[in-house]
Amino acid sequence: MKRTIIASLFLIIACKEEKKEIKTVTEPQQTEEKAVQKNESNDVEDAQKWLKTSIVNYFKADIGNGEKNMQKITTKDYFDYKTDATNVDLDVDGSLTEKEFQDKWKSKFDISKAGIGTGFLISAQDWNNIEVESCELISSSKDEYIFNVVLKDEGFKAQYPSVIKVIKENGSFLIADVLQDEPK
Repeated sequence: MKRTIIASLFLIIACKEEKKEIKTVTEPQQTEEKAVQKNESNDVEDAQKWLKTSIVNYFKADIGNGEKNMQKITTKDYFDYKTDATNVDLDVDGSLTEKEFQDKWKSKFDISKAGIGTGFLISAQDWNNIEVESCELISSSKDEYIFNVVLKDEGFKAQYPSVIKVIKENGSFLIADVLQDEPK
């Protein structure tokens, strides 16, 4: 009987020590998860702030440097894609027909949302003062953030809704895609 009681005590003590070990293992893991979530939250906020600032600065900059300014805030692929989309069927060097454009880019982008024949971010050729009316996160994954954005121009009483994908590359953000509805 004494042996049974002693064995039971050892078993109880061993179980209590095992529970303590489990707690010490999971607590740092939970802390790491919170830190990752906090970093992701900071990245989302940083991407959103960068996007808003970049859009406003793009439209305030000298229009003669529009192409250079666009290159600074977009990926090379998106820049080439949007340049092709803007120039479809125009009489300029390197312009493509709509069919050639579709064949070239359909594997990388949603060509139905390219904004063919329209400018970068807005469908208008002229503007007064473009502002970001709203910029809401739709989704995010590692180094990729998708925002539902509405730009407005009070002077022309116009709104320009779009979905913009921002990526984090080499420590900075770039616009990787803009889904624009075709003008009606």
